[in-house]
Amino acid sequence: MPYLLLADTLAVLHGLLVVFVIGGQGLILSGWARGWAWTCSPRFRIAHLAVIAIVVVQTWLDELCPLTVWENELRRLANAEGYAESFIAHWIHAWLYWHFPHWVFVVAYSAFAALVALSWWRHPPCQG
Repeated sequence: MPYLLLADTLAVLHGLLVVFVIGGQGLILSGWARGWAWTCSPRFRIAHLAVIAIVVVQTWLDELCPLTVWENELRRLANAEGYAESFIAHWIHAWLYWHFPHWVFVVAYSAFAALVALSWWRHPPCQG
């Protein structure tokens, strides 16, 4: 049972990371338009850029996200398969894991990374 709890926790954290990447970009664009100084914070912007860069490189290399691999291993250790997952896992998976051909993800992640790069250039992080 602790493996299943760890897998569910990892699924939630994975979902929060997705929210950080997508929501963070929305906040960066809103901050640029509205003059919010905190959205140019170097820490925030570097973390945001690093996460999407890792996602894009993994996708280009046709590798699975390490969080997905780790979560799947935890579920295997918990002997959880099919619909035996918990409520949290079911809904996080339905929201997080879409079934499209790999090229769709390569294009989508690359386009999103291009938006992040454009935002970096047009609304750069603050100095210091």
